[in-house]
Amino acid sequence: MKLDIETLKILDLIVQFGSFAKAADKLGRAQSAVSYQIKKLEQHLGVELFDRSKYRAELTPEGSAILVEGRRLLQQVRNLEVLAERFSQGWEAKLEIIIDGALPMQPIMRALKRLSQMNVPTRVRLKTEFLSGVQHCFDSNNSDLMLVKSYQSTPYLVSRPLTEMTTVLVAAPEHPLSDLKNIELKHLHGHIELTIADSGDQDPNFQDELQFGSERVFYLSGFITKKNAIMMGLGFGWVPDYLIKQELEDRSLIELDYMSGSRHSFVPKLVHSSERPLGRAGCLLSDLILEEFKEPD
Repeated sequence: MKLDIETLKILDLIVQFGSFAKAADKLGRAQSAVSYQIKKLEQHLGVELFDRSKYRAELTPEGSAILVEGRRLLQQVRNLEVLAERFSQGWEAKLEIIIDGALPMQPIMRALKRLSQMNVPTRVRLKTEFLSGVQHCFDSNNSDLMLVKSYQSTPYLVSRPLTEMTTVLVAAPEHPLSDLKNIELKHLHGHIELTIADSGDQDPNFQDELQFGSERVFYLSGFITKKNAIMMGLGFGWVPDYLIKQELEDRSLIELDYMSGSRHSFVPKLVHSSERPLGRAGCLLSDLILEEFKEPD
């Protein structure tokens, strides 16, 4: 005989109920049929699962080890059954989200936590990109959602606005620009500009309006690195205000007196493609993200 799930279930029930007779009663079968199936399993495995020399059959050490693995297999089967049932209810197998690294992760994590508490079976993958890299990755990977600062609009892209965000032009207190009033572009050009490297293919049609065109520019890989570099006095740059609220209050970072404006606000978008319609999990997560971005951090 081949090892099958039903036989493992019988083995599990015998141990649960303490006897072949009670297991047979639970299954609605004759005790002889249950005993025969276990005997066939023992012959197939080449080991005795029960010690029958006592008044009540007890598991042998080999039987105990096989029961442990059998129960693990039974649980995996139950998990597969639940998963298949949920997929049949319209849940997609996977969901990929591309996020601009300038956006706060807290609302997204809160949305994912709420999604997980609903026992949604969909596997979620988050990927962080910067600038044009967000849309490039979204398109090339056929991703489901992107949270993006700006993007090249097409007829098939559907967007919904998130909460307005602000970035602040800052430098460390000891940086020469921090004490300067009425800063002009020419003053900025005399210092190292810290910015975030575009993770895309450097689309010539995509321009970051927040770059100043300084001769000396250091490209960094993320905003935490950029914030730390600014705080140590390496240069100046834009940082999202949610990352530096405390530093602005205690003046460990100084907002520059730039005449063209030291604050830049934008409305990020939650985008999906009508050519790749969202499934049940994608629609649910989209709504949760929109709700969480409305909540104050």
